[in-house]
Amino acid sequence: MTAPLTTLSPEEESALPPEVRRRRTFAIISHPDAGKTTLTEKLLLYGGAIQLAGDVRARGERRRATSDWMKIEQERGISVTASAMAFDYEGHMINLLDTPGHEDFSEDTYRTLTAVDSAVMVIDAAKGIEPQTLKLFEVCRLRDVPIITFVNKMDREARDPFEIIDEIQETLALDVTPASWPIGMGREFLGAYDILNKRVILMDRAGRHERQEGIQVSGLDDPKLADLIPPDKLATLKEQIEMAEGLLPPFDMTAYREGHLTPIYFGSALWSFGVKELLDGLVRFAPPPRPQPTATRAVNPGEDKVTGFVFKIQANMDPKHRDRVAFVRLASGHFRRGMKLLHVRAGKPIAVSSPMLFLAQDRATADEAWAGDIIGIPNHGTLRIGDTLTEGEQLQAVGIPSFAPEVMQVVRADDPLKAKHLQKALTQFAEEGAASVFKTEIGGTFVVGVVGMLQFDVLRERIRQEYDIPVRFEPAPYTAARWIDGEDPKHVEEFKARHKGNLAADHAGAPVFLARSSWDLTKVERDWPDIRLQKTRDHTG
Repeated sequence: MTAPLTTLSPEEESALPPEVRRRRTFAIISHPDAGKTTLTEKLLLYGGAIQLAGDVRARGERRRATSDWMKIEQERGISVTASAMAFDYEGHMINLLDTPGHEDFSEDTYRTLTAVDSAVMVIDAAKGIEPQTLKLFEVCRLRDVPIITFVNKMDREARDPFEIIDEIQETLALDVTPASWPIGMGREFLGAYDILNKRVILMDRAGRHERQEGIQVSGLDDPKLADLIPPDKLATLKEQIEMAEGLLPPFDMTAYREGHLTPIYFGSALWSFGVKELLDGLVRFAPPPRPQPTATRAVNPGEDKVTGFVFKIQANMDPKHRDRVAFVRLASGHFRRGMKLLHVRAGKPIAVSSPMLFLAQDRATADEAWAGDIIGIPNHGTLRIGDTLTEGEQLQAVGIPSFAPEVMQVVRADDPLKAKHLQKALTQFAEEGAASVFKTEIGGTFVVGVVGMLQFDVLRERIRQEYDIPVRFEPAPYTAARWIDGEDPKHVEEFKARHKGNLAADHAGAPVFLARSSWDLTKVERDWPDIRLQKTRDHTG
Protein backbone atom coordinates (compact mmCIF):
# COMPACT_ATOMS: atom_id res chain seq x y z
CA MET A 1 0.00 0.00 0.00
CA THR A 2 2.59 2.59 1.03
CA ALA A 3 5.57 2.68 -1.29
CA PRO A 4 8.99 3.39 0.28
CA LEU A 5 11.17 6.15 -1.11
CA THR A 6 14.71 5.59 -2.30
CA THR A 7 17.64 7.82 -1.38
CA LEU A 8 19.85 9.44 -3.99
CA SER A 9 23.59 8.86 -3.68
CA PRO A 10 25.76 11.96 -3.07
CA GLU A 11 26.83 11.79 -6.73
CA GLU A 12 23.22 11.59 -7.96
CA GLU A 13 22.22 14.42 -5.64
CA SER A 14 25.02 16.69 -6.87
CA ALA A 15 23.93 15.99 -10.46
CA LEU A 16 20.41 17.38 -9.85
CA PRO A 17 19.57 20.73 -11.48
CA PRO A 18 20.43 23.56 -9.02
CA GLU A 19 16.77 24.57 -8.68
CA VAL A 20 15.79 21.02 -7.70
CA ARG A 21 18.76 20.63 -5.36
CA ARG A 22 17.70 23.69 -3.36
CA ARG A 23 14.16 22.39 -2.69
CA ARG A 24 13.22 21.07 0.77
CA THR A 25 9.71 19.59 0.96
CA PHE A 26 8.63 18.40 4.40
CA ALA A 27 5.61 17.87 6.64
CA ILE A 28 5.11 18.59 10.32
CA ILE A 29 3.56 15.74 12.29
CA SER A 30 2.46 15.64 15.92
CA HIS A 31 -0.22 14.75 18.41
CA PRO A 32 -2.89 17.45 18.92
CA ASP A 33 -1.79 20.28 21.25
CA ALA A 34 1.93 19.59 20.88
CA GLY A 35 2.31 23.07 19.37
CA LYS A 36 2.53 22.11 15.70
CA THR A 37 0.53 25.04 14.36
CA THR A 38 2.50 27.52 16.49
CA LEU A 39 5.76 26.03 15.21
CA THR A 40 4.48 26.28 11.63
CA GLU A 41 3.73 29.94 12.16
CA LYS A 42 7.18 30.60 13.60
CA LEU A 43 8.87 28.79 10.70
CA LEU A 44 6.98 31.14 8.38
CA LEU A 45 8.16 34.03 10.53
CA TYR A 46 11.82 33.02 10.25
CA GLY A 47 11.36 32.38 6.55
CA GLY A 48 10.12 35.94 6.08
CA ALA A 49 6.71 34.74 4.88
CA ILE A 50 4.97 36.66 7.68
CA GLN A 51 6.22 39.65 9.64
CA LEU A 52 4.63 39.15 13.06
CA ALA A 53 3.41 35.95 14.64
CA GLY A 54 -0.12 35.87 16.01
CA ASP A 55 -0.52 35.54 19.74
CA VAL A 56 -1.47 31.89 20.11
CA ARG A 57 -3.87 31.62 23.00
CA ALA A 58 -6.08 28.80 24.11
CA ARG A 59 -9.75 28.58 23.24
CA GLY A 60 -11.65 30.95 21.02
CA GLU A 61 -9.88 34.11 22.01
CA ARG A 62 -6.67 33.48 20.16
CA ARG A 63 -5.86 34.95 16.78
CA ARG A 64 -5.87 32.15 14.25
CA ALA A 65 -2.56 30.86 12.99
CA THR A 66 -1.81 31.47 9.34
CA SER A 67 -2.21 27.85 8.25
CA ASP A 68 -5.68 27.30 9.77
CA TRP A 69 -7.75 29.05 7.12
CA MET A 70 -10.98 27.08 7.11
CA LYS A 71 -13.79 28.62 9.14
CA ILE A 72 -14.44 25.45 11.08
CA GLU A 73 -10.75 25.41 12.06
CA GLN A 74 -10.97 28.98 13.27
CA GLU A 75 -14.05 28.23 15.36
CA ARG A 76 -12.67 25.05 16.96
CA GLY A 77 -9.00 25.95 17.18
CA ILE A 78 -7.78 22.76 15.45
CA SER A 79 -6.29 21.92 12.08
CA VAL A 80 -8.59 19.67 10.05
CA THR A 81 -6.96 19.87 6.64
CA ALA A 82 -3.42 19.95 5.35
CA SER A 83 -2.07 23.32 4.20
CA ALA A 84 0.82 23.93 1.82
CA MET A 85 3.18 26.87 2.28
CA ALA A 86 6.17 27.87 0.18
CA PHE A 87 8.88 30.36 1.11
CA ASP A 88 12.57 31.09 0.51
CA TYR A 89 15.12 30.67 3.29
CA GLU A 90 18.89 30.99 3.07
CA GLY A 91 18.94 30.29 -0.65
CA HIS A 92 16.57 27.32 -0.41
CA MET A 93 12.94 26.96 -1.46
CA ILE A 94 11.02 25.52 1.48
CA ASN A 95 7.77 23.66 0.81
CA LEU A 96 6.13 23.13 4.19
CA LEU A 97 3.02 21.00 4.56
CA ASP A 98 1.16 21.49 7.83
CA THR A 99 -1.02 18.48 8.63
CA PRO A 100 -4.00 17.82 10.90
CA GLY A 101 -2.94 16.62 14.32
CA HIS A 102 -6.37 15.41 15.39
CA GLU A 103 -6.72 11.66 14.81
CA ASP A 104 -10.17 12.05 13.26
CA PHE A 105 -8.46 13.73 10.28
CA SER A 106 -5.49 11.40 10.01
CA GLU A 107 -6.32 10.20 6.50
CA ASP A 108 -5.53 13.64 5.08
CA THR A 109 -2.20 13.46 6.91
CA TYR A 110 -1.41 9.99 5.55
CA ARG A 111 -1.91 11.21 1.98
CA THR A 112 0.12 14.35 2.62
CA LEU A 113 3.04 12.23 3.80
CA THR A 114 3.19 10.70 0.30
CA ALA A 115 4.08 14.15 -1.06
CA VAL A 116 7.07 14.99 1.17
CA ASP A 117 10.74 14.03 1.32
CA SER A 118 11.18 14.44 5.08
CA ALA A 119 9.26 15.29 8.25
CA VAL A 120 9.54 17.22 11.50
CA MET A 121 8.10 15.35 14.49
CA VAL A 122 6.91 17.73 17.22
CA ILE A 123 6.79 16.32 20.75
CA ASP A 124 5.36 17.97 23.86
CA ALA A 125 8.24 18.13 26.38
CA ALA A 126 5.92 17.13 29.23
CA LYS A 127 4.07 14.30 27.43
CA GLY A 128 6.63 12.64 25.16
CA ILE A 129 5.43 10.19 22.50
CA GLU A 130 1.62 10.23 22.25
CA PRO A 131 -0.67 7.84 20.31
CA GLN A 132 -1.18 9.99 17.21
CA THR A 133 2.54 10.75 17.01
CA LEU A 134 3.21 7.02 16.99
CA LYS A 135 0.66 6.36 14.22
CA LEU A 136 2.09 9.08 12.00
CA PHE A 137 5.63 7.95 12.66
CA GLU A 138 4.73 4.46 11.48
CA VAL A 139 3.49 5.92 8.18
CA CYS A 140 6.80 7.75 7.82
CA ARG A 141 8.66 4.53 8.55
CA LEU A 142 6.80 2.67 5.79
CA ARG A 143 8.14 5.23 3.32
CA ASP A 144 11.60 5.55 4.94
CA VAL A 145 10.94 9.27 5.48
CA PRO A 146 13.80 10.94 7.41
CA ILE A 147 12.65 12.67 10.60
CA ILE A 148 13.98 15.59 12.61
CA THR A 149 12.53 15.80 16.13
CA PHE A 150 11.60 19.06 17.85
CA VAL A 151 10.84 18.83 21.58
CA ASN A 152 8.52 21.77 22.16
CA LYS A 153 7.27 23.65 25.24
CA MET A 154 10.55 23.59 27.18
CA ASP A 155 9.35 26.88 28.72
CA ARG A 156 6.88 24.76 30.73
CA GLU A 157 7.51 21.94 33.15
CA ALA A 158 9.07 19.14 31.14
CA ARG A 159 10.41 15.64 31.43
CA ASP A 160 14.12 14.97 31.71
CA PRO A 161 15.77 15.14 28.23
CA PHE A 162 17.36 11.71 28.68
CA GLU A 163 13.95 10.26 29.55
CA ILE A 164 12.44 11.71 26.36
CA ILE A 165 15.31 10.36 24.27
CA ASP A 166 15.00 6.91 25.87
CA GLU A 167 11.28 6.87 25.07
CA ILE A 168 11.91 7.75 21.41
CA GLN A 169 14.55 5.03 21.15
CA GLU A 170 12.40 2.36 22.79
CA THR A 171 8.96 3.28 21.40
CA LEU A 172 9.98 4.16 17.85
CA ALA A 173 13.06 1.92 17.58
CA LEU A 174 14.91 4.97 16.30
CA ASP A 175 18.42 6.11 17.15
CA VAL A 176 18.58 9.64 18.54
CA THR A 177 21.41 12.14 18.29
CA PRO A 178 21.17 15.47 20.16
CA ALA A 179 21.48 18.50 17.89
CA SER A 180 20.88 20.83 20.85
CA TRP A 181 20.55 20.43 24.62
CA PRO A 182 18.22 22.41 26.91
CA ILE A 183 19.45 24.58 29.77
CA GLY A 184 16.79 24.21 32.47
CA MET A 185 13.04 23.97 31.91
CA GLY A 186 9.83 25.78 32.76
CA ARG A 187 10.33 29.25 34.22
CA GLU A 188 14.01 28.45 34.56
CA PHE A 189 14.44 27.54 30.89
CA LEU A 190 17.38 29.68 29.82
CA GLY A 191 18.17 28.38 26.35
CA ALA A 192 20.16 25.57 24.79
CA TYR A 193 23.62 24.39 23.88
CA ASP A 194 23.93 24.02 20.11
CA ILE A 195 25.87 20.75 20.02
CA LEU A 196 26.35 20.69 16.25
CA ASN A 197 27.90 24.17 16.18
CA LYS A 198 29.49 24.16 19.66
CA ARG A 199 27.83 27.33 20.94
CA VAL A 200 25.47 28.37 23.72
CA ILE A 201 22.29 30.25 22.74
CA LEU A 202 20.35 31.92 25.55
CA MET A 203 16.70 32.82 25.16
CA ASP A 204 15.63 36.43 24.87
CA ARG A 205 12.18 36.71 26.48
CA ALA A 206 11.68 40.28 25.25
CA GLY A 207 9.84 39.58 21.99
CA ARG A 208 8.30 36.20 21.42
CA HIS A 209 6.36 37.33 18.34
CA GLU A 210 9.45 38.35 16.41
CA ARG A 211 12.50 36.57 15.03
CA GLN A 212 15.08 36.26 17.75
CA GLU A 213 18.72 35.30 17.43
CA GLY A 214 19.13 34.88 21.19
CA ILE A 215 22.29 35.67 23.13
CA GLN A 216 25.10 33.61 21.63
CA VAL A 217 28.28 32.53 23.41
CA SER A 218 31.09 30.69 21.63
CA GLY A 219 31.18 27.51 23.75
CA LEU A 220 31.00 25.81 27.13
CA ASP A 221 34.46 27.10 28.16
CA ASP A 222 33.74 30.75 27.39
CA PRO A 223 34.22 32.74 30.63
CA LYS A 224 31.21 34.91 29.72
CA LEU A 225 28.93 32.01 30.67
CA ALA A 226 29.71 32.54 34.35
CA ASP A 227 27.88 35.88 34.15
CA LEU A 228 24.95 34.53 32.16
CA ILE A 229 24.16 31.12 33.70
CA PRO A 230 23.96 30.32 37.46
CA PRO A 231 26.90 28.10 38.54
CA ASP A 232 24.74 25.08 39.41
CA LYS A 233 22.95 25.15 36.04
CA LEU A 234 26.22 25.57 34.19
CA ALA A 235 27.73 22.59 36.02
CA THR A 236 24.61 20.48 35.27
CA LEU A 237 24.75 21.48 31.60
CA LYS A 238 28.39 20.47 31.23
CA GLU A 239 27.74 17.15 32.98
CA GLN A 240 24.71 16.39 30.77
CA ILE A 241 26.53 17.30 27.56
CA GLU A 242 29.39 15.00 28.51
CA MET A 243 26.92 12.18 29.17
CA ALA A 244 24.94 12.84 25.97
CA GLU A 245 28.03 12.88 23.79
CA GLY A 246 29.33 9.74 25.49
CA LEU A 247 26.11 7.71 25.44
CA LEU A 248 24.37 8.80 22.23
CA PRO A 249 25.55 8.31 18.64
CA PRO A 250 27.00 11.26 16.73
CA PHE A 251 25.06 12.64 13.81
CA ASP A 252 25.34 10.43 10.74
CA MET A 253 23.87 11.79 7.49
CA THR A 254 23.35 8.37 5.90
CA ALA A 255 21.53 6.96 8.94
CA TYR A 256 19.30 10.07 9.07
CA ARG A 257 18.52 10.05 5.35
CA GLU A 258 17.60 6.36 5.50
CA GLY A 259 15.19 6.97 8.39
CA HIS A 260 17.19 5.18 11.10
CA LEU A 261 18.38 8.17 13.15
CA THR A 262 16.72 11.41 14.22
CA PRO A 263 18.53 14.58 15.30
CA ILE A 264 16.67 16.12 18.23
CA TYR A 265 16.26 19.84 18.98
CA PHE A 266 14.85 21.35 22.18
CA GLY A 267 13.02 24.66 22.24
CA SER A 268 9.84 26.67 22.62
CA ALA A 269 7.84 27.60 19.54
CA LEU A 270 5.78 29.99 21.65
CA TRP A 271 8.91 31.97 22.53
CA SER A 272 10.41 31.53 19.05
CA PHE A 273 13.35 29.69 20.60
CA GLY A 274 15.07 26.85 18.78
CA VAL A 275 13.04 27.49 15.63
CA LYS A 276 15.90 29.03 13.66
CA GLU A 277 18.23 26.17 14.58
CA LEU A 278 15.55 23.68 13.48
CA LEU A 279 15.11 25.47 10.15
CA ASP A 280 18.88 25.63 9.67
CA GLY A 281 19.02 21.88 10.36
CA LEU A 282 16.34 21.19 7.76
CA VAL A 283 18.23 23.15 5.12
CA ARG A 284 21.51 21.48 6.05
CA PHE A 285 20.42 17.86 6.50
CA ALA A 286 17.00 17.18 4.95
CA PRO A 287 17.15 15.62 1.48
CA PRO A 288 16.28 17.46 -1.70
CA PRO A 289 13.50 15.88 -3.80
CA ARG A 290 13.73 12.08 -3.85
CA PRO A 291 12.68 9.58 -6.54
CA GLN A 292 8.93 9.01 -6.51
CA PRO A 293 7.43 5.51 -6.98
CA THR A 294 4.98 4.63 -9.74
CA ALA A 295 3.45 1.33 -10.80
CA THR A 296 6.17 0.77 -13.41
CA ARG A 297 9.30 2.68 -12.30
CA ALA A 298 10.70 5.31 -9.96
CA VAL A 299 10.67 8.87 -11.30
CA ASN A 300 14.00 10.61 -10.72
CA PRO A 301 13.68 14.29 -9.73
CA GLY A 302 16.48 15.19 -12.14
CA GLU A 303 14.56 14.00 -15.23
CA ASP A 304 13.90 16.66 -17.87
CA LYS A 305 10.24 15.88 -18.44
CA VAL A 306 7.55 16.98 -15.99
CA THR A 307 5.78 14.38 -13.87
CA GLY A 308 3.42 15.13 -10.99
CA PHE A 309 0.72 13.44 -8.94
CA VAL A 310 -2.40 14.67 -7.16
CA PHE A 311 -2.33 13.91 -3.44
CA LYS A 312 -5.10 16.21 -2.27
CA ILE A 313 -8.23 17.94 -3.58
CA GLN A 314 -9.62 20.94 -1.74
CA ALA A 315 -12.99 22.36 -2.69
CA ASN A 316 -14.09 25.91 -1.95
CA MET A 317 -10.80 27.33 -0.69
CA ASP A 318 -12.34 30.54 -2.01
CA PRO A 319 -16.10 30.19 -1.30
CA LYS A 320 -16.86 33.18 -3.55
CA HIS A 321 -15.69 31.24 -6.59
CA ARG A 322 -16.78 27.67 -5.74
CA ASP A 323 -13.32 26.54 -6.76
CA ARG A 324 -11.73 23.11 -6.55
CA VAL A 325 -7.97 22.95 -6.37
CA ALA A 326 -5.87 19.86 -6.99
CA PHE A 327 -2.65 19.85 -4.95
CA VAL A 328 0.07 18.37 -7.18
CA ARG A 329 3.49 17.24 -6.02
CA LEU A 330 5.93 17.69 -8.89
CA ALA A 331 8.14 14.61 -9.09
CA SER A 332 10.40 15.70 -11.97
CA GLY A 333 11.09 18.31 -14.58
CA HIS A 334 10.77 22.07 -14.97
CA PHE A 335 7.11 23.07 -15.07
CA ARG A 336 6.09 26.29 -16.81
CA ARG A 337 2.70 27.96 -16.76
CA GLY A 338 0.62 27.13 -19.82
CA MET A 339 2.16 23.70 -20.35
CA LYS A 340 0.00 20.93 -21.72
CA LEU A 341 0.30 17.77 -19.65
CA LEU A 342 -1.19 14.33 -20.22
CA HIS A 343 -3.90 13.45 -17.72
CA VAL A 344 -2.99 9.75 -17.68
CA ARG A 345 -6.25 8.36 -16.27
CA ALA A 346 -8.41 10.29 -18.75
CA GLY A 347 -5.97 9.83 -21.62
CA LYS A 348 -6.35 13.49 -22.56
CA PRO A 349 -4.04 16.52 -22.45
CA ILE A 350 -4.90 19.39 -20.15
CA ALA A 351 -3.55 22.93 -20.38
CA VAL A 352 -2.37 24.17 -16.99
CA SER A 353 -3.03 27.87 -17.47
CA SER A 354 -3.59 29.08 -13.91
CA PRO A 355 -1.26 27.12 -11.60
CA MET A 356 -0.63 28.52 -8.14
CA LEU A 357 1.76 28.39 -5.23
CA PHE A 358 0.40 28.66 -1.69
CA LEU A 359 0.96 30.47 1.55
CA ALA A 360 -1.92 28.84 3.42
CA GLN A 361 -5.02 30.57 1.95
CA ASP A 362 -2.96 33.13 0.05
CA ARG A 363 -2.04 32.27 -3.50
CA ALA A 364 0.41 33.44 -6.14
CA THR A 365 0.50 32.49 -9.79
CA ALA A 366 3.17 29.89 -10.41
CA ASP A 367 4.95 30.96 -13.60
CA GLU A 368 7.32 28.05 -13.08
CA ALA A 369 7.97 25.25 -10.62
CA TRP A 370 10.41 22.39 -10.18
CA ALA A 371 10.52 18.87 -8.81
CA GLY A 372 9.69 19.02 -5.10
CA ASP A 373 7.29 21.94 -5.40
CA ILE A 374 3.59 21.76 -4.56
CA ILE A 375 1.40 23.54 -7.08
CA GLY A 376 -2.34 24.02 -7.15
CA ILE A 377 -4.33 23.40 -10.31
CA PRO A 378 -7.91 24.76 -10.36
CA ASN A 379 -10.30 22.27 -11.89
CA HIS A 380 -13.96 21.32 -11.94
CA GLY A 381 -13.84 17.65 -11.09
CA THR A 382 -11.38 16.71 -13.83
CA LEU A 383 -8.59 15.76 -11.42
CA ARG A 384 -8.89 13.28 -8.56
CA ILE A 385 -6.59 12.10 -5.78
CA GLY A 386 -4.07 9.68 -7.26
CA ASP A 387 -4.12 11.15 -10.77
CA THR A 388 -0.78 11.42 -12.55
CA LEU A 389 0.25 14.19 -14.96
CA THR A 390 3.13 13.67 -17.39
CA GLU A 391 4.54 14.99 -20.65
CA GLY A 392 3.31 11.87 -22.38
CA GLU A 393 4.52 8.81 -20.51
CA GLN A 394 1.90 6.40 -19.17
CA LEU A 395 2.71 6.42 -15.44
CA GLN A 396 0.51 5.78 -12.42
CA ALA A 397 1.46 7.07 -8.96
CA VAL A 398 1.20 4.46 -6.21
CA GLY A 399 1.05 4.44 -2.43
CA ILE A 400 -1.58 7.17 -2.01
CA PRO A 401 -3.90 5.44 0.43
CA SER A 402 -7.65 5.34 0.92
CA PHE A 403 -8.84 3.70 4.14
CA ALA A 404 -12.08 1.98 5.02
CA PRO A 405 -14.08 4.22 7.39
CA GLU A 406 -14.43 3.36 11.05
CA VAL A 407 -17.77 5.13 11.65
CA MET A 408 -20.73 5.37 9.25
CA GLN A 409 -23.95 7.37 9.24
CA VAL A 410 -26.76 8.02 6.79
CA VAL A 411 -27.02 11.64 5.63
CA ARG A 412 -30.25 13.32 4.59
CA ALA A 413 -31.08 16.86 3.49
CA ASP A 414 -33.63 18.63 5.68
CA ASP A 415 -35.22 19.84 2.41
CA PRO A 416 -35.91 16.78 0.16
CA LEU A 417 -35.87 19.06 -2.89
CA LYS A 418 -32.16 19.61 -2.33
CA ALA A 419 -31.27 15.92 -2.54
CA LYS A 420 -29.53 16.32 -5.93
CA HIS A 421 -27.48 19.24 -4.63
CA LEU A 422 -26.54 17.14 -1.61
CA GLN A 423 -25.31 14.34 -3.91
CA LYS A 424 -23.05 16.84 -5.70
CA ALA A 425 -21.67 18.14 -2.38
CA LEU A 426 -21.02 14.61 -1.08
CA THR A 427 -19.26 13.62 -4.30
CA GLN A 428 -16.98 16.62 -4.00
CA PHE A 429 -16.12 15.81 -0.39
CA ALA A 430 -15.42 12.21 -1.35
CA GLU A 431 -13.12 13.35 -4.17
CA GLU A 432 -11.34 15.59 -1.68
CA GLY A 433 -10.79 12.58 0.55
CA ALA A 434 -12.67 14.35 3.35
CA ALA A 435 -15.02 11.35 3.77
CA SER A 436 -16.05 8.10 2.16
CA VAL A 437 -19.43 8.28 0.44
CA PHE A 438 -21.33 5.13 -0.49
CA LYS A 439 -24.61 4.90 -2.40
CA THR A 440 -26.52 1.74 -1.54
CA GLU A 441 -27.60 -0.59 -4.36
CA ILE A 442 -31.08 -0.88 -2.89
CA GLY A 443 -32.80 2.39 -2.06
CA GLY A 444 -29.99 4.70 -3.22
CA THR A 445 -29.32 5.89 0.33
CA PHE A 446 -26.15 7.90 0.93
CA VAL A 447 -23.94 6.49 3.66
CA VAL A 448 -21.04 8.66 4.82
CA GLY A 449 -18.02 7.00 6.40
CA VAL A 450 -15.31 8.75 8.40
CA VAL A 451 -12.44 7.97 10.74
CA GLY A 452 -13.86 9.80 13.77
CA MET A 453 -17.11 11.40 14.92
CA LEU A 454 -15.74 14.95 14.81
CA GLN A 455 -15.65 14.70 11.03
CA PHE A 456 -19.45 14.57 10.92
CA ASP A 457 -19.58 17.96 12.68
CA VAL A 458 -17.11 19.38 10.18
CA LEU A 459 -18.99 17.94 7.20
CA ARG A 460 -22.34 19.21 8.49
CA GLU A 461 -20.91 22.71 8.85
CA ARG A 462 -19.17 22.67 5.49
CA ILE A 463 -22.31 21.44 3.67
CA ARG A 464 -24.30 24.21 5.31
CA GLN A 465 -21.72 26.97 4.80
CA GLU A 466 -20.47 26.05 1.32
CA TYR A 467 -23.65 24.66 -0.28
CA ASP A 468 -26.45 26.16 1.83
CA ILE A 469 -27.91 22.72 2.52
CA PRO A 470 -28.88 21.95 6.13
CA VAL A 471 -28.45 18.20 6.69
CA ARG A 472 -28.82 15.68 9.46
CA PHE A 473 -26.80 12.55 10.13
CA GLU A 474 -28.55 9.43 11.40
CA PRO A 475 -27.18 6.09 12.61
CA ALA A 476 -26.49 3.63 9.80
CA PRO A 477 -27.13 -0.12 10.18
CA TYR A 478 -23.56 -0.88 9.08
CA THR A 479 -20.42 -1.45 11.14
CA ALA A 480 -17.82 -1.87 8.39
CA ALA A 481 -17.18 -1.10 4.73
CA ARG A 482 -14.88 -3.16 2.50
CA TRP A 483 -13.94 -2.77 -1.15
CA ILE A 484 -14.76 -5.87 -3.19
CA ASP A 485 -12.10 -7.49 -5.34
CA GLY A 486 -11.30 -10.91 -6.81
CA GLU A 487 -9.30 -12.65 -9.51
CA ASP A 488 -12.35 -13.88 -11.48
CA PRO A 489 -14.67 -11.06 -12.68
CA LYS A 490 -17.55 -13.52 -13.13
CA HIS A 491 -17.15 -14.68 -9.54
CA VAL A 492 -17.16 -11.06 -8.35
CA GLU A 493 -20.38 -10.37 -10.28
CA GLU A 494 -21.99 -13.48 -8.80
CA PHE A 495 -21.02 -12.32 -5.30
CA LYS A 496 -22.51 -8.87 -5.94
CA ALA A 497 -25.74 -10.39 -7.28
CA ARG A 498 -26.11 -12.53 -4.14
CA HIS A 499 -25.48 -9.62 -1.75
CA LYS A 500 -27.48 -6.73 -3.16
CA GLY A 501 -28.72 -5.89 0.34
CA ASN A 502 -25.15 -5.23 1.43
CA LEU A 503 -23.92 -3.68 -1.79
CA ALA A 504 -23.00 -0.05 -2.43
CA ALA A 505 -20.73 1.94 -4.73
CA ASP A 506 -18.19 4.55 -3.69
CA HIS A 507 -17.92 7.95 -5.40
CA ALA A 508 -15.72 6.47 -8.14
CA GLY A 509 -18.13 3.59 -8.79
CA ALA A 510 -16.03 0.90 -7.10
CA PRO A 511 -18.14 -1.84 -5.47
CA VAL A 512 -18.28 -1.88 -1.67
CA PHE A 513 -19.61 -4.47 0.78
CA LEU A 514 -21.37 -2.89 3.76
CA ALA A 515 -21.33 -5.27 6.72
CA ARG A 516 -23.95 -5.09 9.45
CA SER A 517 -21.74 -7.00 11.88
CA SER A 518 -18.39 -8.75 12.10
CA TRP A 519 -20.32 -11.96 11.52
CA ASP A 520 -21.10 -10.77 7.95
CA LEU A 521 -17.39 -10.39 7.23
CA THR A 522 -16.55 -13.77 8.72
CA LYS A 523 -19.29 -15.45 6.67
CA VAL A 524 -17.99 -13.94 3.41
CA GLU A 525 -14.46 -15.09 4.21
CA ARG A 526 -15.77 -18.61 4.86
CA ASP A 527 -18.23 -18.93 1.99
CA TRP A 528 -16.42 -16.91 -0.68
CA PRO A 529 -12.69 -17.65 -0.33
CA ASP A 530 -11.93 -16.15 -3.76
CA ILE A 531 -13.44 -12.79 -2.86
CA ARG A 532 -11.19 -10.19 -1.22
CA LEU A 533 -12.77 -7.64 1.11
CA GLN A 534 -10.19 -4.87 1.38
CA LYS A 535 -9.77 -2.28 4.17
CA THR A 536 -7.45 -0.13 2.07
CA ARG A 537 -6.97 0.66 -1.58
CA ASP A 538 -4.75 2.91 -3.61
CA HIS A 539 -6.22 6.09 -4.99
CA THR A 540 -5.83 5.53 -8.71
CA GLY A 541 -7.61 8.66 -9.80
